[in-house]
This record gives sequence, C-alpha cells and structure tokens, in this order.
Amino acid sequence: MNNDILFQEALTHFPGGVNSPVRAFRAVGGTPKFFHKAWGCRFEDEDGRTFVDLCMSWGPMILGHAHGDILAAVAEAMQEGLSFGAPSRRELLLARRIKAMVPFIEKLRFVSSGTEAVMSALRVARGFTNRERVLKFDGCYHGHADAMLVKAGSGLVTFGIPSSAGVPVSYGELTSVLPLDDFEALESFFVERGSELACAIIEPIPANNGLLVQKPEFLKRLRELCSTYGALLIFDEVISGFRVGPGGAAEQYGITPDLATYGKIIGGGMPVGCYGGRKDVMAVVSPDGPVYQAGTLSGNPVAMAAGLATLERLTPQVYAELDGHAAKWAATFERIPGLKCPRIGSLLWPLFQESVRRSDAVQTGAITQFNKLHKAMLDQGIYLAPSGYEVAFLSTAHDDAAYADFEKAVAAVAPQFN
Repeated sequence: MNNDILFQEALTHFPGGVNSPVRAFRAVGGTPKFFHKAWGCRFEDEDGRTFVDLCMSWGPMILGHAHGDILAAVAEAMQEGLSFGAPSRRELLLARRIKAMVPFIEKLRFVSSGTEAVMSALRVARGFTNRERVLKFDGCYHGHADAMLVKAGSGLVTFGIPSSAGVPVSYGELTSVLPLDDFEALESFFVERGSELACAIIEPIPANNGLLVQKPEFLKRLRELCSTYGALLIFDEVISGFRVGPGGAAEQYGITPDLATYGKIIGGGMPVGCYGGRKDVMAVVSPDGPVYQAGTLSGNPVAMAAGLATLERLTPQVYAELDGHAAKWAATFERIPGLKCPRIGSLLWPLFQESVRRSDAVQTGAITQFNKLHKAMLDQGIYLAPSGYEVAFLSTAHDDAAYADFEKAVAAVAPQFN
C-alpha cells in the first residue's frame, strides 16, 4: 500500500488526513509520507523509499530512532506493565536525573505532553501570585492551550486576540502579547501592566516560528522585570531543554526562571512532559496546595524508562560532538545559493535570508524558496520538516554516511537556486 492510497483513506478518518496540522504538507505541497520503520537517522516510507531524517519526530530523537539502549529499557518496563495509575520507581529515577541536570528544578510534576506542561505551569503561576494576567511573546509557541493561542493586537502594550477559532475573546483579555527583541515595548508593558501580571512565558530559544535566537540582554531584562514586579518567569524549554546542553537555555544564558516546562527529549520518543521549578511555587500544586492538576497517564512507566535511558547518555562529550557536527551540516546547507542557516547547538534553520530575531521579519520570499527546497531535498532522499518556519534537528545518529548523502543532495539541489 503506497503513500497516496494511504493518504486518501486518511482523509476519510482525520481532519486534513492527519493528526497534527503541519504533517499535511499543505505549506510545501505534495502528499505526506507515511512511514513504517525508522532506525538511526533514517526512516522508510510505505513506498519503500529511505530518507535521511532532519525532523527527528520534531526533536525528541536526539540519540536517533530505535536506539538499542532505549528499546531495551522500554521492553523491560513493558514487561512490568504499561500503566499503573499509581506511583512507580521509574518516576523517581527520571526525576533525579532531571534535577541533577537542571539544578534550579527543586520540585516537578510529570504530565503527558508539552502543551499540558505549559497549561499547568500557567495555572500554577496564577495560583501562586493570585493574579490573572499572562504575558507571552509573538513568535513563541507554547502548545495549543486556549490561553496561548492568541496573537498580538494593535499597539505595543496590547491584549491578545484569538488566533484560532474556538478560543473565546475573553482569553485574549487576560493574555498580553509583545514582540520579541523590543526593549522599549517590554519596559512600557511592565510599567502599564506589571502589577497585574502572574507570569511571563517565553521560549528562551524560540524554535517554533523559525529559530529566533534572542539577545541574552533581552532575556536578562525580562528576568529582572519579573522579579521587580512580583511576576513569575516561565521558560518554555519543550524544544531547547536537554537539546542545547544539559541545563538547556537556562544554563546557556545563565538565567534562572521560576518555572520551566519540558517535553520531547525527556520522553525519548514516548509522550511525556513536565513542569517544575521553585519548591515554594510548586507547593501550591494539589494535593499540597489549592491548584488542581492531574493525569491518568502522568508518570507512565514506559515513558519514564525511555526518558531516563535517553538522559543517561547525554554527556558533555555528546553535546560537544553534536555541536561540531551541526556546525558542519549548517555550513553545507549554506552551499545552496541564497540560503543561510542560523544555528544554536543541534538546532538548524535553513533560511533564504539573513537570520532574524522576530517572526514578523521573516520574508514571504524566504518561505517560498524553502517550499521549493523542501521538494527538491525530498526528491534527493532528505526529509525536512514540511514548513519553512520549522527547524531541523540533528542527532548523534547523523553519522558520516548520512552526511555524505546530505552533501550529495545539496550538490544536486544547489544549481536550482542559482
């Protein structure tokens, strides 16, 4: 059964034929690939074609697909049971590891997704501060919780407006949205609204609307203003956590948030998320405090096993080697005329313009060129995320053989962009 046939059936089952919108290929054109097998940095679709994967399940597979040690850990956990709905020792083992890698995490709570982690952290911030307003930044993505699906309205000090149908306008009234990399707007907002603010949430390394690497000074000023006005600072490290280093962006920039959210890598490919931070803040979480949050599959033992097996293998040497490999892959991307490749750690963004810090600076022409690149690279056996606003992820499994295939693909594609 090939991709086209499978997609036609999928259209009868799922909205757009997919279970997450960007998978539909509508931004880049063509028919989505249906995959049935993955190993290392490669996977095979239902047509029998093999691709070098630069999406890596949108980030979790930092050690590659079907890593032997992770599979063994999962198999062992499965023999003991898939889900208990009760405490298990594996929750403690993964929690210990996370706290060892991220020292400012004093207490944490496991959930089942990054979206759930963000939703819970916002509730905790409101419960701890007894305030309702939330600040987010245009160009940062925090999952599909209603309060986060808002975009900037007019003006610099602004209420958000819903960016999705089904989100009540009233949610926007309690969510303010500011541009990234705008010190003046940031200062003005805190003067106007700082005393109402429960928290500010930001991707310290925005990587869901392009790789919008921020000036450390902007993040540090945000930290200072939150402290001055009694608001909590939440770092959304669902993507950057354990990706750019053991302590994520917080360690890289030397900034300690009050709460942080994680996902992706801490599940080793299984569905998982967590939020955590200061113990006095986490003390408001039920059953210790009045902020209710629960989940049937929270702390699922299979996900805990996969996450622990992953984090145990992320040594400083691994991060250093990944960084070196990523620099080489980024430089090779830039052999394509007009393409720049902003990078931080093993996150790469193939971009047909100079790097930017704000989403509104991404040019339409750059995205049009990416759409052309996506098809050209796919024809050469290189799988990129099907959106010009998404980043590429490298893993320890992107070896010399994969690089040789990538280099060959770039050489074949480059003449199309002269």
